[in-house]
Amino acid sequence: MKNNLGAVAENRRTAKSDSAFRTISEAAKELGLQQHVLRFWESKFPQIKPMKRAGGRRYYRPEDLILLADIRTLLHDQGYTIKGVQKLLDQHKGKLPSEIAVTSLAETANTSLADSPNTGVAANASFKTDKLMLTNLLGELESLQGILKLTLQDIKKNP
Repeated sequence: MKNNLGAVAENRRTAKSDSAFRTISEAAKELGLQQHVLRFWESKFPQIKPMKRAGGRRYYRPEDLILLADIRTLLHDQGYTIKGVQKLLDQHKGKLPSEIAVTSLAETANTSLADSPNTGVAANASFKTDKLMLTNLLGELESLQGILKLTLQDIKKNP
């Protein structure tokens, strides 16, 4: 005769609390990413510092997962480049500004769209998200323009 005790015990073993540390495979699965992407991001973003145990096994803290989720949203959903996200992190002392974190206007609009027939709210949220993305892009372009102007002045002085 079969019982459910094994299945119940298995669920208890695999279920982790929100405050528990995650291995790289667990973190990758939660974030919907491949493990090599997390390793690559570690090399590009010094703010991502998982704990490493003997043998080099990585353990991600809950705050690491939040930062990784924010980075994933910026790169995959909002169209930022790695350099753009690096610049944001540098400008804000290793943290991402709340207006472009994972709980951004775009995600708020997406979750409320399913529950709300009011399309005006969704259009307004979409407009705000587009405006935010364009403002960030404008900032990056202005920064590049400044670099180009300095380079051009340098070339004119030292042909």
